Amino acid sequence: MANYTMNNVDSFIITGFDHLQNKKLLGFLILITYMLILLGNGINLCIILTDRHLHKPMYILICNLAVVDIMYSSTCSTTMISVLLAEIKTVSYYSCISRMFFYHVGDFTECMALTLMAIDRLVAIRLPLRYHSILTNSRTWGLIILTWLIAFTLMVVLTLVVDNVPYCQPVIRYVFCDYPSMIRAACVNPELYFFLPAMINLWWFCGLFPFVMCTYAVMAYSVSKLSNNSSRKQMINTCLSHLIVLLSFYAPKLVSNLLTRIGVVLTLTERNAILIIASLIPPLINPTVYCTRTKEIRKRLDVFLHKKVVRRNLKILSL
Repeated sequence: MANYTMNNVDSFIITGFDHLQNKKLLGFLILITYMLILLGNGINLCIILTDRHLHKPMYILICNLAVVDIMYSSTCSTTMISVLLAEIKTVSYYSCISRMFFYHVGDFTECMALTLMAIDRLVAIRLPLRYHSILTNSRTWGLIILTWLIAFTLMVVLTLVVDNVPYCQPVIRYVFCDYPSMIRAACVNPELYFFLPAMINLWWFCGLFPFVMCTYAVMAYSVSKLSNNSSRKQMINTCLSHLIVLLSFYAPKLVSNLLTRIGVVLTLTERNAILIIASLIPPLINPTVYCTRTKEIRKRLDVFLHKKVVRRNLKILSL
């Protein structure tokens, strides 16, 4: 066990999985999920970055979301896979705090990325003739950079808080390093340190989430007024894709917060299960949705797969 004092620890021990029976099975499921996340988001990135015709605001935002998903899922998945499959439960202090930092940066930027995508679709549907003049590539990049700067600034504050609290014991009862788990490992009253995260959650659930849902309500009304059936169907498919992505991100967080607010006491296992779902399901769903429901990406993926099959068949015939 690592040496520690009242004010400092060298490492943390992840104990969130200690009570489980089938650790290896869960570890393999998380590993497969993580590999699919890397594959799906990697495919989206490759298709968009290599095709100049897709260098447009909507696809730039999809690229941004893919980068966020890879970072967001990597910070938690690698810890859980290490604990469950390699049976390495010890995480060094600075590794834990850096993973916490990038995990919450990813969490925040994912929320903002979904908001930007909703705004993008709202402008495209409500102001189609002015869309290209309002949302240019440079403005889109500017908004993305702004969201990352805000996320980094907020997380620097949270990281400084975590880095300056005294730790009584180097034990994290959750499944990876995040702000709540590290604060609860400290010998302080945790409630006093949750004000800023509570304000961020309030901003998400009482500000951004209702705003985004209102944008989709406006879009739904606009789409219903379209006379062209093919245009209406295309718009519905696009909006439905975004709604699936949006709900996959917000649903686990809303469930956890609502249950807590109405007085339901969740066990540690239930909290960890919600945490894993909230961290891995959105990055898994996002590339799947955009590969299957975005016409341009699906078309280029089909062409790529067709070329691979043709080349393989030609190689077999040549033998």
